[in-house]
Amino acid sequence: MARFIFVTGGVVSALGKGIASASLGALLQARGYTVLLRKLEPYINVDPGTMSPFQHGEVFVTDDGAETDLDLGHYERFTGVTTTRFDAVSTGGIYSDVIAKERRGDYLGATVQVIPHITDAIKSAILKNTKDVDFTICEIGGTVGDIEGLPFLEAIRQLRNDLGHRNSLFVHLTLVPYISTAGELKTKPTQHSVKELQSKGIQPDILLCRSDRSIGMEERRKLALFCNIKPECVIEALDVSTTYQVPISYHEQGLDREVCRHFGLESKTAPDLKIWERIAETLTRPEGDVTIGIIGKYVELLDAYKSLHQALIHGGIANKVHVNFEWIDASSLEEGGKASLIERLMPLHGILVPGGFGERGTKGKIAAIQFAREHKIPFFGICLGMQLAVIEALRNIGNFKDANSTEFGATSLPAVALMREWIKGEVVQKYFPGADLGGTMRLGAYECTLNQDSKSYESYQNTVIFERHRHRYEVNTTYLEELEKCGFYIVGKTTDGLLPEIAERKDHPWFVAVQFHPEFKSRPFKPHPLFKSFIEAALNQNRLI
Repeated sequence: MARFIFVTGGVVSALGKGIASASLGALLQARGYTVLLRKLEPYINVDPGTMSPFQHGEVFVTDDGAETDLDLGHYERFTGVTTTRFDAVSTGGIYSDVIAKERRGDYLGATVQVIPHITDAIKSAILKNTKDVDFTICEIGGTVGDIEGLPFLEAIRQLRNDLGHRNSLFVHLTLVPYISTAGELKTKPTQHSVKELQSKGIQPDILLCRSDRSIGMEERRKLALFCNIKPECVIEALDVSTTYQVPISYHEQGLDREVCRHFGLESKTAPDLKIWERIAETLTRPEGDVTIGIIGKYVELLDAYKSLHQALIHGGIANKVHVNFEWIDASSLEEGGKASLIERLMPLHGILVPGGFGERGTKGKIAAIQFAREHKIPFFGICLGMQLAVIEALRNIGNFKDANSTEFGATSLPAVALMREWIKGEVVQKYFPGADLGGTMRLGAYECTLNQDSKSYESYQNTVIFERHRHRYEVNTTYLEELEKCGFYIVGKTTDGLLPEIAERKDHPWFVAVQFHPEFKSRPFKPHPLFKSFIEAALNQNRLI
């Protein structure tokens, strides 16, 4: 039977519950246990697929095609465990299922209420597919005290009674701020947060205390006394130079020891953190550096590119170099002309144009793609980045000035067009304009076949790959012959040969564009082949400058 760990947060948001949950998962793996991580989101959206990146950050996509919270990316990167649609639970999803059952008459005339129907649905979602793992770690989104989170707190309170004390554990992540004018750390915010949690019937077993400096024994004893826990269960969660040092830091503070002690377990193996130590060593003592420019439209909120940012860091780990980031608003490149482009883009060792939706900033992205092509700067285009690379080639080399995407309006030369029908497994999926937006794109992992005479094949060392997608528009195969005349070749297609997946230039040191999102499958201990190759090309560019 799986043991359950519930991670809640208090005082303020953005303390890092996702990193804490993922790090704990990694530590339990280091002790020989199997883990599953799950995110419970109080927001009423069914999923974040229709949310603005400025509000919610990136939408992470699973192999089975779920659009989820970015914390599932942390889970996968730290543990290597592939998440599924069952690992992302939202208020909107829970209520949709309950209402659908009510409409079918499944409740046999009962009055449908938050307790027991909503809480039972949440408990069922938590317990689903957990029999084959040693630990299930459930992160509760939001902050204790948020009205949206009350049904989830009630559900995990009930589960403590259902599972028993020895099969469940509550971890509460809080903030212990330092007040410079007083010259001391303050424990009162944590005390109030725990009091709020206790008012919901939940007594935390372990406190994870975020702080920018060491928490003294006196403060720990005070927290233990007023929060009703053992002093050794007050764990420092100190700031570190890289998130991949967090498992090491938590282990040094005894988090995994106290978790195992609570469950009455001994390690299956001696904790082995060598892999994290090697990663931290590479990140803190690199052998060189490269500068990558990301030409995006959501750069004001870097969480919008969380997996992309991490995948580039992984590429740096593979090449033992530090990656410097230049986050460039694509719209800003539409002003200033050629001189501005030279000033901002010439110092870069690599240029990356990521995915996105809508026309805003596309002129700046196309200008950056043209600059990378003409000045032989390594270029990586992802999703919309590939589509705009196709448009750039047709416009500026093929002289098809009207080449465009139908996403941006009517055009006489639809180089990129709306995809209305595609195959997922053996099922034909269709999209009709005006239908629901949520979950109606080509989502999840699809198979792709590579040409062996390509840089992509050199990176993957395999002719068949599986990558995750999230897009509604596709490169129009009508213009593939014209693209080849422009020196832009399709080197990867879906296995049925119908949809272009990867395009490359042969007259360029490294110019690769992909329709999928490779960043979702990159891990610090297993960097994605394309990001590894891209950073290697950027390193070579650095040596030439």
